[in-house]
Parts: sequence; structure tokens; C-alpha cells
Amino acid sequence: MSWLSRLLSSADGEDGGDENNEASNDDNAEEDHAYDAHSIVLINITLIVCIFITYLIKRHRIYALPESAAALITGAIIGGLAKLTSPNDSLSLLEFNPEVFFFILLPPIIFEAGYTLRRKHFFANITPIVCYAFVGTIVSTFVIGGFTHLIGKTGLAPVDATNPMESLLFGSLISAVDPVATLSIMGSPELQCDPLLYSLVFGESVLNDAVAIVLFKTFRKYYSPDDPDLQGGDVPKAMFAFCYISVGSIVVGVLLGLLASFIYKHTQLYSYPKLETSLLFLFCYLCYSLAESLELSGIMALFFNGILLSHYNSYNLSETAYVTAEQIFATLATVCETLVFLYMGLSVFTGSFVGWNPIVSILMMAFCVLARACHIFPLTYLVNLCRKERDKISIKMQYVLWFVGLRGAIAFALAENMPGPNKQNYIANTLFICIFTTVVCGGVTERMLTKFGMKQPGNDTVDMDEGGNVYETLMTPDSSPRMTRSGSAGRIQEGIHGFWKRLDTMYLKPNFGGSGESRRHSTGGQHHRNTSNIVQPNDHDEDEDEDVTEMTRWMENSKGRARGNSGGGEEGGDQENGLYDPPVRNDTF
Repeated sequence: MSWLSRLLSSADGEDGGDENNEASNDDNAEEDHAYDAHSIVLINITLIVCIFITYLIKRHRIYALPESAAALITGAIIGGLAKLTSPNDSLSLLEFNPEVFFFILLPPIIFEAGYTLRRKHFFANITPIVCYAFVGTIVSTFVIGGFTHLIGKTGLAPVDATNPMESLLFGSLISAVDPVATLSIMGSPELQCDPLLYSLVFGESVLNDAVAIVLFKTFRKYYSPDDPDLQGGDVPKAMFAFCYISVGSIVVGVLLGLLASFIYKHTQLYSYPKLETSLLFLFCYLCYSLAESLELSGIMALFFNGILLSHYNSYNLSETAYVTAEQIFATLATVCETLVFLYMGLSVFTGSFVGWNPIVSILMMAFCVLARACHIFPLTYLVNLCRKERDKISIKMQYVLWFVGLRGAIAFALAENMPGPNKQNYIANTLFICIFTTVVCGGVTERMLTKFGMKQPGNDTVDMDEGGNVYETLMTPDSSPRMTRSGSAGRIQEGIHGFWKRLDTMYLKPNFGGSGESRRHSTGGQHHRNTSNIVQPNDHDEDEDEDVTEMTRWMENSKGRARGNSGGGEEGGDQENGLYDPPVRNDTF
């Protein structure tokens, strides 16, 4: 903050007396307050502009300019204007703060991804998703890190290669893919992207971010500027620490998700929707902060926490709390995502490109492309060996997966935490790669999908626009053949699924919440609301067909009872208690 620099600079004049210092500090405090207020006004106005631009992009279907790219460009323009109009003023409030990103902006995005996840397709394609996210990220890290160290050793580019762990740190941070631009285009209802392709891209992105962060933190523990030589046991130790952090993070997320579901299941919080929503919000941040305090991965813990809460706790919430929570998290995720790319654009003019070497950045970009090819094609070949011919991931789909490995905010935030004397160079290279992939690669995604025939004819009325619904196409019966497997692998998967289904139905759902004994369903007959645009928790359960049928019967009974009480009665009582939901608007602007 600017007040800190002013305060430190005023420390040289302590000989002027205590009274003068106090008066000076008061004046500085007032100036700082006014400066911060002006900066926040600028950020708010810019955010409003970005959201309205997003509306125009969606409204007019401008596929060549993804929303994330628009926010990034807008931020760069605003940052440039601020620098031109006030070249000598501090732009500290406009600088990208990694701590703000990791503890304020990132948690809503990750939780919303887990909470609204279409679990049926995610777990049906869990093998390729895990291969791409875990094995692929590790391969990418060592390929990029190895080539970065190699060009420095051979003198092909001005890269400091004295510390190989520094190269691995860069390889891990730049391996964090963030295909926000691609996903927003793939989710367009007009394009009707292939459900399998979208599932693979989305699934890899949410897990890859967590894996990249864990790798970065692990390598950072073994980084020592005083001992640049890589010891023989450092890499195995780092891999063991990586496995420990990954498993520990998942355990924390699952346990806190079960704890929250148990509390909701066995209390009467459903009578107080405000408390329900508040407690759900606090449990999310508790999960993230607890994992971080234990030196685990908050992202991985929060993602699986969201999956558990969606699977069990959604049935324990009242109708009001369920819809409110889903919309709040979707809104927070949208705003935070826009802010992240906005700040990345602002960073262009706040010193991030100091000492930038375009040749090095182009080489780093080439290494990213090569590293993605080194794991997409070999891993897909291995995955296809266990899939039926009609379910194989086609070569065209592999080309798309190779192409959509965009880099974004996660990579840039990790670069801001890069240790060592070459931090500024890595920040500049990372920012260049993020801008290039988001604006250029994201902008040609629609053309690439058209060229490779990745569009799937379907129902144009399906709303796949909002991230909170995570694209209804993923739960259509047309995509169910994708979930079949062949040979022994298919029998093993069917056996595991059968065991899990029995365990879940007989023991877990009765204690933590589920479709069998949903308190929210039992009181649902008193709620009169239009649910045509609301996705119920059953819509993305493991046994969606049975659950959707059950929900349909429940909704028909609910509407019938509500019409019978249309003159007041129970409906009026619900409205007074805050349990009445107004009809969902279907009009457009």
C-alpha cells in the first residue's frame, strides 16, 4: 500500500519532534484513505465495465473474444491510462497480490467448481482426467523444467541455469492450465460441444490447478539459493511429499464435508435459511484455511469438500437456502474470476515486464506446447486401450485437448511467489504466456472446434451458459454410452461402482443426507415456485435417471398441493418464515 512507503519515508524526519510527526502521520493517513478510496472506485468501475462487456459477448455470441480475454484487455487498457495520467504515483493497489488471490479470490472459484460438478460424467471419465491432471502435470513439469535448464546451460538463451530446482519451480507453475476462455466457448448452447470433450477439459483443469500448486510448494521446500546442486534424493523426497500432500488434502476436504453434512442432517437448521447459507459459506473457508494451515493444498481440499457437500448436504438444505447458496457461489465465482483476469491485465503496466526478453518467452511458450504434447498423446493412447472402439478419445479430440492447454491466473500467482534472484524474469515470461494463450488461443477455439467437428447437434434450448449449471448436455442420455468400459477394466470399475452404491445407499446417505430421506423434500410440498430453470441436486447424482424421476414426481405433487393452497394458508406462512421462493424470471433483456 502507498501509505507504507510514505510512512517509511517520513521516518527519516523523527528529529522534528513528536507533535510534528503526529500531524504528519494524520495528514498521511487522510491522503492514504483518499487514495485508496479512489483506487477502489476505479476497480469497481472497471469491474462493472468488464461484466457488461461479458454480457455483450454472450448476447451477441462473439466467440473470437472470450470473456476472460476481454477482462484481461480491459485491465491492460485501464492500467495503461492510469500510468499515463499519473506516471509518478504509486499503483500499489492495482498490483496483483498473490495472497489476496489465494485466500480471497480463488476459494469461491474452486468451491463452485466442485459444488456444481456433474459427478456422473466426471467419475465416469475419471481415468483420463486423473491421467491428464496428475501424471500429465508431472510430465509437463519435468519437460519444461528440463528444457529451461538445458537452454541456460548450453547458452542458447539468457536463462540463469545455476539452480536446477529453480527450473523445476518454473516448470510446475507454468504447467497449471486455466482454460476459462475455452470452457466458456465450449459451454455455449449454440455450439453444443461434445460432452466427453467438455468433461475432459473441465475435469483436467480443476484437478490440474491443485496438482500444480502442490508440486510448486513441494519443490519450493527443497529450493536453496545457497546450494544450487540438485541432490540425488531431492526428487524422490519431493514426489513422496507430493503424494502425502495430495492424499492429506483430499482427506481434510472429505472429513469436513461429512462433518458439515452430519450437522445439517441432524439439526433443524432448515428452519433458518439465513443461518444455513452462512454456515455453508463458513465451512467452505474453514476447509480451505485448515488445509493451508496444515501445509496441505487448500484447493484440492476445497474441491472435494464441494463434491461431498453437493452429494449429501444439498438434500439437507431448505429450498430457499439451496437456491440461494448455489446462486451466491456462482455469482462470487464469476466476480472473482473477472477480477483475477482484470488484475492480470493491470499487471502489464505495474512493473511485471521489467527485464522481459521476448526470445526467452517464445522459447518458454514452445516448451509448454511440447510438454503438453508429451503427455496428451501418450496418455490418451494408454487410456484408449481400456475403452471400447466407440468410446475411444479420437485423434481430433486429442488435438483439441493439446490446443486448449491455456495458462491463466494460477500460473501468474505462483510466479509472484517464485523465490530466487530471477523472480522478475519468470514473472514476465509467465505473464506473456498467460496473455498469449488466453487472447490468441482462446479466441480461435470456436474455429478449431468447427474445423475438427467437435460440435454435437442437440437441443438448442438447453441452457449451458451459466457456470453454476455446468452445462446440462453433460447429463443427457445421449452421452451415456461414453461410460461403458471393455474387458477386465470395465468389470473392475463396475464392481467398484456397485460396492460404492451399496455403501452410499445403506450407510452414508441415511447419516449424512441423500435422496432417500431428504428433509428438504419432505417439506417441499409447501413451496410454490417455478423450478424449470433450477437444477436440483438430483440432477447430478450418480444415479441420475432414478433421481430425476423421483424429483419429477415430487415436483408434480408439490405443484398440485401449492395450487390447492393458492388462496393463502401454508404458502402465506412460508412467505412469512422466509421459506417462500418467488417464481423464477424467464424474461430476457
